[in-house]
Amino acid sequence: MSTLLTINVKNLENATQGFYFFQQPAIYTGGGQVYSNSLYSQSLGNYAQTGSILTFQVNMQYYAGIQEAHSTPKVGQSSGFSSASRAIDLAPASGTANDWVTASVSPLGLSQPTSGTGVQPGAFRITTPTYSPPAIYNVGSAVEVNGGITLSNFVVANPNNNTDCQPILKYYVQTGDYTPGTVMNFTASSVDAAVCDFTGGHSIIDVTLNADGTWNTSIVK
Repeated sequence: MSTLLTINVKNLENATQGFYFFQQPAIYTGGGQVYSNSLYSQSLGNYAQTGSILTFQVNMQYYAGIQEAHSTPKVGQSSGFSSASRAIDLAPASGTANDWVTASVSPLGLSQPTSGTGVQPGAFRITTPTYSPPAIYNVGSAVEVNGGITLSNFVVANPNNNTDCQPILKYYVQTGDYTPGTVMNFTASSVDAAVCDFTGGHSIIDVTLNADGTWNTSIVK
């Protein structure tokens, strides 16, 4: 049974507030600029008035993802349209794992994972085929959020190339509204955001937005 990472958010500000969630970008080898997508967005009323808590859940299972796009990524716009994903393992420090997938573009898809050679420990590899511009494909780390799979962070793929992706189990909560699957500016959004670091093996973190706009986070489990 897979492990769910859970963030519970409580709003102590007087007014209803929007919240969005996003992930620390993975470490990439074999690609260019790294982009981030919003993963989930929802509004939440004042806790004293509503008793409501916003719960965000992400499966700790790692996924490789590919997505077709009409144009290069732009902040505030959808990162793409058609997509495919595969549950995948991360390369171990020793031994083998199913840490490598091969992409196809016609039809769009990813092969069943198998064991790659030379994949950096803690990463997985996506191999893209030969194709001709102006075709654009995004490849990277996808996550299962509240039952659906979303491309979390990615690079624009190069034809006939290997992209290694090392995911990071660190998530952020910020006030505002970003539709899931929309490209966002990670650097700007992460300033003064609540940080939920699951790299230590935790699975539940509570986050409180205080009346003065500051955050409290506490590890539950």
